[in-house]
Amino acid sequence: MTSDIVCRAKASYKKLPGLLELTTTHLQWSQDGKKGAALKIPYVQAASLFCSKEGAAQVRLKLGVVGDDQGHNFTFIAPPPAAVEERETFKRELSSIISRNRAALENASGPSTAPASFSTPPTPFACPPQPLSRGSTPGARTPLSAASPGNPEEFRLRKNVLLKTPELAALHLALVVGGQITESEFWEGREHLILAEASVERQKRGKPGKIVDPRPTDQANGERKIMVTPQMVHDIFEEHPVVAKAYSENVPSQLSEGEFWKRYFQSKLFDSHRASIRSTAAQNFVKEDAIFDKYLEKEDDGLEPRKRKNTSVGLSVNLEATQEDHPQTGNEKDVTMQAGKQRGALPLIRRFNQHSERLLNSALGDLPPSKRRRVDETTESTSMYGAIDLDDLHDPHASSAIALEMKDRQRYFEGRASDNPSNGKEIEPPDMVAALFGVKDNLKDWKQHLASMKLDGKATATALASMTQHVTRQFDIKKKTNDIPEEIFRQMRSCQTAGNEFLRQFWSTIFPPASDTQTLASASPAQKAAKADRMADYLLRTPAKVDALVHAARQEGVDPMKVQVALQPLLDATEKALSFYRARRPPLIR
Repeated sequence: MTSDIVCRAKASYKKLPGLLELTTTHLQWSQDGKKGAALKIPYVQAASLFCSKEGAAQVRLKLGVVGDDQGHNFTFIAPPPAAVEERETFKRELSSIISRNRAALENASGPSTAPASFSTPPTPFACPPQPLSRGSTPGARTPLSAASPGNPEEFRLRKNVLLKTPELAALHLALVVGGQITESEFWEGREHLILAEASVERQKRGKPGKIVDPRPTDQANGERKIMVTPQMVHDIFEEHPVVAKAYSENVPSQLSEGEFWKRYFQSKLFDSHRASIRSTAAQNFVKEDAIFDKYLEKEDDGLEPRKRKNTSVGLSVNLEATQEDHPQTGNEKDVTMQAGKQRGALPLIRRFNQHSERLLNSALGDLPPSKRRRVDETTESTSMYGAIDLDDLHDPHASSAIALEMKDRQRYFEGRASDNPSNGKEIEPPDMVAALFGVKDNLKDWKQHLASMKLDGKATATALASMTQHVTRQFDIKKKTNDIPEEIFRQMRSCQTAGNEFLRQFWSTIFPPASDTQTLASASPAQKAAKADRMADYLLRTPAKVDALVHAARQEGVDPMKVQVALQPLLDATEKALSFYRARRPPLIR
């Protein structure tokens, strides 16, 4: 109706001219020359708003919706002064709507007990708050109230879950903010999502495994640039303590922080710390530096590393071990895999080994050495054999196969032998020399045979026609599959998810899961009956919603049977639930 229009303006959407209108319930856009709105966005789906810069060539407005990161872009096509004024009108109205949506979402997910609604006030649900279990430690869990007034931690976890799952957030907006179910009902059965979010937050993140290796980028003026961040500085100091020592001794007494890093990235010290083989081109940027050259260390490129480990390493994991583990078979010492064949790679290999050791030590933390390594109580030889002995190489002691009992087993094998075409004679192996000469004779004059070969034009045309028909058939199938407009498809998804949620709420009230038996014990039979009545009332409206979608698809030129068939499982499940409800209703109501 005309009285429901808040504002309207000429605007293009996806480069198509049309009319943009804001009603009291939704934002809609209709293309010029076509009946009906091609795009409808309810108020509850408005999430964010963006505008073009002042003075831009095109006056644009972008509306972000829940569950769609791309959003919808509208370009006002009126003359610039009028277009800006129309854009500001829509901006003012939509900003107010988005603010109400955000406030309603926070109030609905927070300590308030009654969800917000923009149309009709919801009927409060009399069921008391449901307790939720959340573990403070991996092994123990303490109960938390699902909607307790003084529990901001629970509210924050719920909000994080909704932000990470746009589909669930859209369902929350449609049902909870829309006033159809309460907040506690929505989160019943979804406690595992909150527990998983809490576990993710409690999990301690390990140290990143990437070795620090600043890479310069070439600028247009020929200079090389390295972006230095606080995290990079921390990683460099941790990876190369000598740089931290140079920093503490020279900054700010002799060098400023910017000058320190500029000279470091041009020094031989930085070149020796690079996590890759130095190239000739990189050597041209290395300069001698009186400060950093004092901290240079001799290259660790000897056959034996300068820093030897004092701890003993098991032979099964020691890469430097050359002892033979089976002397009775005549094995010799391994001399082919010794490091040092390429001397320039030794410092880099040892740097990677040291980096890996630091990662492992940071993961193990402050554990004592006795906890870091399992000490076997058996002898060294037995321990070594157990480390290299693989269970997969042993025959299974017990087999799950069932022995086949046969009568006249001898007669069976004699019959198999008589069926052998060789009749007991040994098959002579093929003469490979004769076969090779046969192939050679067949390939004589192959050029003349190739030149005289003629392709059958009819067979070629048939093959090409077959391929063309196959491509056309695949294109037709794809075209027929994707002929539902995006707006109709979105409404179908919304109807499906809402119907599934009502079914879940209904059946969880009638037959609560075993894990929720204690949770729902506080609800009285009258409260359970009231909730079942509400869910059944929502389910009664599902067929009408499906009929409306079928009618809308018919108006858009889509085969209505596709919509009907797609939503038929939802209708069947709804009818089964309603049949059960009608048969069980008298005992539920007191």
